Amino acid sequence: MTDYARMYRLGFTPWERYGPAAGAQLRSRLRREAEERDSPGRALDIGCGRGQFTSALVDHGWETTAVDLVPAAVEAARRKGPAEVTYLVGDATDLSCDLGTFDLFLDIGCFQGLDESQRAAEGRGVTALANPGATLLMLAFGPSIYRRMVEGVSRAEVEAGFPEWELVDVEKASTEGLGRPMNRTDPRWYRFRRP
Repeated sequence: MTDYARMYRLGFTPWERYGPAAGAQLRSRLRREAEERDSPGRALDIGCGRGQFTSALVDHGWETTAVDLVPAAVEAARRKGPAEVTYLVGDATDLSCDLGTFDLFLDIGCFQGLDESQRAAEGRGVTALANPGATLLMLAFGPSIYRRMVEGVSRAEVEAGFPEWELVDVEKASTEGLGRPMNRTDPRWYRFRRP
């Protein structure tokens, strides 16, 4: 797993360059969610980092909680993000039932950096916190020869992490804004629904 705390300290956050492209893609997916629901409910932004995508949830009407393992990233998100978001330092592999339940989960780039047992732990945590009919939106790089450097997961690994969920669709993600070698990782959007 990448040492994100160290990377934030050094100011080396290449994944944040993907923000504009990923943000536009996320907004279109959130619009689709709004069209399919009577009203937004509670959302959990898993691995929120400095909150790059958290405000999109709020903008689309979701009551949002954002969690990340790196205290400095959470503090930065809290300073620049919407005041109504609850920002917490927490581990994606040990999500607390104290958080309550959620109707939408967002994971952009967190799951892909976990090993098999950690991915299973995130899946169990998300499942325990999910209301019936909840949606999981995930953006993840695919496996590549650069996996050791930029991480990534296969579709089978993503599905294995959420065995109690229905995979609704998988779509290629834009690589706009991604430099080499990240632009060679075949990123995908995954959309799951909890029965």
